[in-house]
Parts: sequence; structure tokens; C-alpha cells
Amino acid sequence: MNFSLQTCAKAIVLSALLCAAGARADDIKVLTTGILKGAFTPIATEFERQTGHKVTMSWGPSSGNSPEASPVRVRSGEALDVLIMVDTGMDDLVRTGHFVPQQRRNVAVSGIGVAVKAGHPLPDISTTAAFRSALLAAKSVGYSEGASGMHFIKVVVPQLGLTEAMASRGHVVLGRRFVGEELADDVVELGIQQLSELKLEPGITVVGPLPNELQKLSVVSAAVSSKAKAPEAGRQFLDFLDTPFAHKAIRDSGLDLPKVR
Repeated sequence: MNFSLQTCAKAIVLSALLCAAGARADDIKVLTTGILKGAFTPIATEFERQTGHKVTMSWGPSSGNSPEASPVRVRSGEALDVLIMVDTGMDDLVRTGHFVPQQRRNVAVSGIGVAVKAGHPLPDISTTAAFRSALLAAKSVGYSEGASGMHFIKVVVPQLGLTEAMASRGHVVLGRRFVGEELADDVVELGIQQLSELKLEPGITVVGPLPNELQKLSVVSAAVSSKAKAPEAGRQFLDFLDTPFAHKAIRDSGLDLPKVR
């Protein structure tokens, strides 16, 4: 599709959203991964302005067993219209029959980053060997129970031969609390989490992404639930996630767009 056709298609989506605004205003409940939390406020605000719908957002990690984790909440039957989470986590919920999507699309791609408290020296993480040394030099390392943390503790740590070392200095951050908050509060010395989530905490400095050999890119999917109380409004929200406004908000939050749309 060339640029002019893409522009025309986006204009049609926006026109449809505006037409729908005059028909009926609904409340949309969205459960989203923290990966998209930074982009969500401007997206929801503009969507509400254009359509008249009201968006209520709650968020939790895409994996884990805490009460706040999205898989736990979906399996417990929490009411929602739109679910946004890492695609592999959504796949698991679909496979077990706990979530049936009416409509689904990939909306963002996230990489994992490393951070320290603001004002602290920045460790060298430019290579796998340097990152390994940084982990060994840190007195404590924080990681989330979400997708980034599980990749770190289950894949990266064994790959670096640091399972024993992380047993004494690793600190898993549960629920809705960000790793960046633990860094800012001096709970941990080095933090590992999705780059877009680290960027939300003003009291820290993002050192950079994991070395390429250790990096894992997570695809974020959005879907309308088959049990949605406002399915049409939910579908409009998914369409809005594919507009230039939403794309800019997603990029500005530190995320990339899926290459295959």
C-alpha cells in the first residue's frame, strides 16, 4: 500500500470513529500491560475526545502469579472489553479457553532495558561480557514478574552462568510496582525491565537496552473480548490504535511498531 492509500485508509478510520461518536457513547474497560502504560493516557484521551466513549484503564504484568497480573485477573473472570498484553501471554489464555478474542491486532514491540538510580554511575552494558560484570558488581538486581523479568531470570541469567549469584542478589518486583520505583527508593541497585516502563520513572537513569545477544523483543497485542459489554466501542478503540496519533504516542513512549501489520 503506497503512502497516499495509507493516508486515505487512516482518514476513513477517523471518519468512522467520528460518526460513531454521535450514535452512542459507551464505557470501555481496558486491561493493559505496563509496557503500554506511558502511551495509554494520550491515546485514551484523544480517543475519548473523538468518539465520546469513556475509557477506564487498569494495568498489570503480562505474566506472573500476583493478584495484579493480567493472566490471573483474566482467569478469575474480571470484566473487560479490551485486553492488551504480550502476545505469548494472550496466546496462553486463548489456548486454555480463558480468553476468546473477537478482534485482535499487534500494536507495539518492546525491548528490555537496564537502569540505575539517577545520579549513580552508569555501568558498562555494551557487550554481553560487560553486562555480566555489571550484574556481578551490583549488590542487588531488580526485575519484574512480567515478560521482561521472566526472560531475564529464566534465559539471560542461566546463559551467563549467574544462577547462583542471582539467587542471593536477585529481587523480583511483583504486581503493579515498577522496577524503576524500586531503584528510586534504593531497594535495588540495578534494574531490568521493559524500556517503555523504565522511562516512566523520573528518579532513575536508563543506561540502555540489553546487549543484542541477550535481548528479547516482546510483541504487544490488543484484542476485544468475546464477553465485552461494549464490543463495538472496543473495536473502535482497536482501530484507533492503528491511527497516526496512536502510532506517534507509542513511539514517543519508547516502543516500536510491529513490522508486519
